[in-house]
Parts: sequence; structure tokens; C-alpha cells
Amino acid sequence: MHIDRISELTTVLQASISPVALISGVGLLLLSLTNRFGRLTDRARALHDRIHAGSAEDAAELEREVRILYRRSRILRASISLAAASILSASLLIAALFLAYLFDAPARDPVAMLFALSFFTLVASVVLFIEDVGLSLGALRLALGPHLAPGPPAPGAPRHEATAFIARPAPAEDPASRNRERV
Repeated sequence: MHIDRISELTTVLQASISPVALISGVGLLLLSLTNRFGRLTDRARALHDRIHAGSAEDAAELEREVRILYRRSRILRASISLAAASILSASLLIAALFLAYLFDAPARDPVAMLFALSFFTLVASVVLFIEDVGLSLGALRLALGPHLAPGPPAPGAPRHEATAFIARPAPAEDPASRNRERV
């Protein structure tokens, strides 16, 4: 009988490995999200200071950026909350596995529900993370507006749309300067 109980405990421990790995992975996502949130709030404060110190012409454009940052902060806050809920439900899943083992109770339905909750909150968090990345690209486009390269990319420049603004034609090289370097 004692061997059977150890075998059952081993099975419970094996079943808890997946939620532990999920917690670890979501923890890294949560770290990334909170870092983005911190940088975003720092940027919003800096823009707020520039609005109050600058001219009225700059204020309208800066206020647009602040509105984008505020929208991003709300999205990131929701994404962080969902990632934390995913970790919480995975933790409760592990607790449910061990409680079911200790009290010899059926746990199939609660475990399945907690796993589904953990997974769906993770998916929702990642969807919001992707939305934030899209908004941050929009804010970058707004900030770099006059500096974006018009027209087709320069030869040899990346063709991907997200990096097209980086492509700039190289300045024309003076053949005489190249000859001077050789001498």
C-alpha cells in the first residue's frame, strides 16, 4: 500500500511540472511587460514636462504622443493583469492537484478548468502585448514623421515594411577622396 501511495505522489508531481513550466514562461513575459510599462510611464512623464516647458506648436504634437502612451499604458496594464491571472490560476492548479492527492478527492474538472483559465488568460495577455507593439510602432512613426524616408528604399536596404523607414540612400562618395585615402 505504501508503494502505491508513493507512485500516486510521483504521478501528481509529474502532472505539476507543466504548470510550473507555464509559470516560469509567463513570469518572463510578465517581466517584459512590466519593463515596457516602466519605460512607457517614464516617457509619458518626460513628454508631459516638455509640453509644459515648450511652445504651443510643439504641445499639440506632444499631446498626441501622450494620448498614445496613455492608451498603451492601459493596454499594458490589462496585459500584465491577465499574465498575473495566468500565473495565479496555474498556481491554483498545482494546489488543486496536491489537495486532490491529499484528500483522495476527484480533481479532473477543477484541474481542467484552472488549466483552461490559465491558458486563455495567457493568450489574451499576448494578444494585448501584440497590440501594444503595434501602437508603439505607430508612436515611433509619429515621432519620426519628418525623418521617414519617402519613396522606394535605397538599393540594398531592407524591404520589410517595418524597417523601411530606416532605409536612406547613402551619401554620394567623392572618387577624389577615395584616391586621397589610398595615398
